[in-house]
Amino acid sequence: MMVVTSSRILVFTFCIFIGCISVSWSKYIIHSCGTSGNYTSNSTYEKNLDRALATLSIAANLSNSGFYNASVGEDQDRVNTIVLCRKDFQPDVCRSCVNDSIIRLKELCPDQNEAVGWYDECTLRYSNRVILNNIETLPAWSYYNSESATDVAQFDQDLQKLLSNLKVQAAGKKFATGNVSGPDFLTIWGLMQCTPDLSSTQCSDCLDTVTEQIPLCCSGKIGRQIFNPSCKLIYDIRHFFNEISPVNAPPPRQQLSPPSPPSVIPGRDKNTKRTVLITAVVVSGLAMLLIVLFCIFRRKTKHRINTETVHHGSVEDIISIESFQYDFGMVESATKSFSDSNKLGEGGFGAVYKGTLENGQEVAVKRLSSGSVQGEQEFKNEIILVARLQHRNLVRLLGFSFKGTERLLIYEFVPNASLDHLIFDLEKRSYLDWEKRYKIIGGVARGLLYLHEDSRLRIIHRDLKAGNILLDGEMNPKIADFGMARLFNLDETQGMTNRIVGTYGYMAPEYALYGQFSVKSDVFSFGVLLLEIVSGRKNYSFFQNGENTGDLASFAWKNWRQGTASKVIDPVLRNSSGSVHEMMRCIHIGLLCVQEDASDRPTMASVVLMLNSFSLTLAVPSEPAFYMKSIIVSEISRSWDSTEG
Repeated sequence: MMVVTSSRILVFTFCIFIGCISVSWSKYIIHSCGTSGNYTSNSTYEKNLDRALATLSIAANLSNSGFYNASVGEDQDRVNTIVLCRKDFQPDVCRSCVNDSIIRLKELCPDQNEAVGWYDECTLRYSNRVILNNIETLPAWSYYNSESATDVAQFDQDLQKLLSNLKVQAAGKKFATGNVSGPDFLTIWGLMQCTPDLSSTQCSDCLDTVTEQIPLCCSGKIGRQIFNPSCKLIYDIRHFFNEISPVNAPPPRQQLSPPSPPSVIPGRDKNTKRTVLITAVVVSGLAMLLIVLFCIFRRKTKHRINTETVHHGSVEDIISIESFQYDFGMVESATKSFSDSNKLGEGGFGAVYKGTLENGQEVAVKRLSSGSVQGEQEFKNEIILVARLQHRNLVRLLGFSFKGTERLLIYEFVPNASLDHLIFDLEKRSYLDWEKRYKIIGGVARGLLYLHEDSRLRIIHRDLKAGNILLDGEMNPKIADFGMARLFNLDETQGMTNRIVGTYGYMAPEYALYGQFSVKSDVFSFGVLLLEIVSGRKNYSFFQNGENTGDLASFAWKNWRQGTASKVIDPVLRNSSGSVHEMMRCIHIGLLCVQEDASDRPTMASVVLMLNSFSLTLAVPSEPAFYMKSIIVSEISRSWDSTEG
């Protein structure tokens, strides 16, 4: 693994000088040191912690996003860190708080594996446990103003109205502020915030947890702060937060007025001038030193990016993945020189091998095809995309390695291989009872929802299929193979391409025929996959003697319309103890996902809701996209010969 030396020292030097020119320390509230044990001085864990915190400092000083995370190390020495700034503070205030909290929290919690520090401006947290995409309800802290409203009942009623409105806004945007009129001409001001890695549902649940504490002790109190590691709630009768101006709002026009005459106290004029001069010299000197250090850092960062031949992504991307590089010789040795006995499988971009590292950890190594232009782009995509994603239903990228034309991706080893090895095998699929299949369907849906809506960027997978769903030891599904994925900003919804990539049978018609892809393309693929899981049959297994006799979606739709949808269910499941009602509902949801018009297909958020809420009435599906004539097949075949635009 790569080791940060001079850059790490530079980061903390950078922090120190920022602290020197700050007016004061950030407003500290409280901290908690956790209960997961201690680390020893100069241990691997402490070094990883320093590197992770240094990465946060770098990211905060190069970006204005206000939310930063970093993970460094392996297994028990892995350190996960996040820092979240209050959105109503300016970026420079956020940076100052990040740097202050990094220095102070280690002093407050010496040798502790995990800690969380709350400041008025930001919250810093680190742990040896996975913390992204998980709600943490403990530790929780609460402070309140001891003064009570004169009309307690009316105050509580008005407060509840405010908090309900804020929760709806915060669940979607992860931050909300507002006010409501209270009794006795009071105005109640409120703020809610969640860490952006949480889904809308998780954020709402977290805010419910903190809101439920209000009646327990503090009914009628005119001000309160409640916070835990994942979310916070503040309300008060004073206007305590800063208003957030629209991004493109013009600055307010100011009236120019003549300068006021200077106020001079007799006898102090010379001392005042001397003080101002000394202050100006000191501040200017520190500012110049700060600029020099920043320029040196930027030059070193740019040089490192060029020498590592990773030319895709921002500085923030490189910082987040630089510690993931493995020694090529070590990986080659772990796979026994990529021997056939260690080969797990082979795909369009290369073979996958099982490897055992020197510490005994089992890994899966994808060896990309040498000299392939597509493979090189896939290599860059997977590093930048997967390294930034953390979700229990996405395969975890551990690192990468390259030497000459050799490019390797190192993943966590998933013992039960891919779903297609089980679901389409006449003998093995009997092991997949309905409970396991329903668990797989729900896990894949949540993983896609994270990619589409809950990660930092909108990601369209473009090759979701049974072969790209890996199963861990507890049969939890993990979406894999992001080589064909496309990345969007959250306000972007679709894209176009002249080169069609993916797997026939899973591709939405607008993508296969015209190169149009969106989140609804993935929804279509999910619908096909869902029908395959329920039926135990491949989507294209309905073609006989080269003639189109109907694909799986067509078969399912015909039977659903005729009231014989039970024929779609895998015979292995028909006499099992599994819920036939759940199976039939899944067929219904699958048909909604494979409708021809992309706008008619549900979002993955709706799919997850439909899978978890049986009281929700489902819409009537229309004819599926591939209930089609053979001419469409020939159109698709021709489109494969195009090149990417």
